[in-house]
Amino acid sequence: MNKELEVACDAAREAGRLVKKMQATMSVSEKSKNNLVTTADLAAEDAIISMIGSHFPAHSFCAEERHESTPRDADNLWVIDPLDGTNNYAHGIPHFCISIAYAQRGEVRAGVVFDPMRDECYTAVKGEGAFLNGKRIAISSCDRLDQAVIATGFAYDRGFTMEKTLEAVHGLFKSNIRGIRRMGSAALDMCWVASGRFDGYFEYLLSTWDYAAGMLIVAEAGGQCSDRAGNPLALSAASIATSNGKIHKEFLDVVRWRE
Repeated sequence: MNKELEVACDAAREAGRLVKKMQATMSVSEKSKNNLVTTADLAAEDAIISMIGSHFPAHSFCAEERHESTPRDADNLWVIDPLDGTNNYAHGIPHFCISIAYAQRGEVRAGVVFDPMRDECYTAVKGEGAFLNGKRIAISSCDRLDQAVIATGFAYDRGFTMEKTLEAVHGLFKSNIRGIRRMGSAALDMCWVASGRFDGYFEYLLSTWDYAAGMLIVAEAGGQCSDRAGNPLALSAASIATSNGKIHKEFLDVVRWRE
């Protein structure tokens, strides 16, 4: 996976450079209510696909803006979020990233998440550990939910899914967690679990490109990922609950989706 990882890192950094350059001049539109897309999202996706495609012309792409319907079990699949945290980006909040994963027949083999504002590049290759700017990272040592800082996210839907998220947040506070954070970038939330900044993160409605790279980075850092029902996380999932593993059962007992 060295070649795939190298190309993904180069593409993520180029996309990061591009979105930073465009932030002052980009235009914004709505894909749906509260779901923004900018000209930077589109330009970054084009740049990433062009760069990766020049090295791997036979590979397939699953990307947020223009390639979202590609089967998740393709032989050689690149799963791309060209700008994760678009709402932050569009409002001048310096917390967003580029996420790129390489998967073979539904299994993520390499992942990169690049935070251009902090110049932090998270990387992982299956079986080889997780790294931040080349230095190995590991999950936190927290082993009790009441000592944990938890991150979450809210779906664009302001109805039932939002209410369920608020119920889970209430349950976490009733469990006396140390704090809860809503940062606005699923891929970075997962990387912050991997690097020990957060102890857990959950979100009830996501797309594959939001978590594909992050799920590998968390696992390689020693953490645990499942979907909102507690099943092993797969690229077909639409939700996530991830933690340092030490608190996962206790954490999932609170945030597990219940009808």
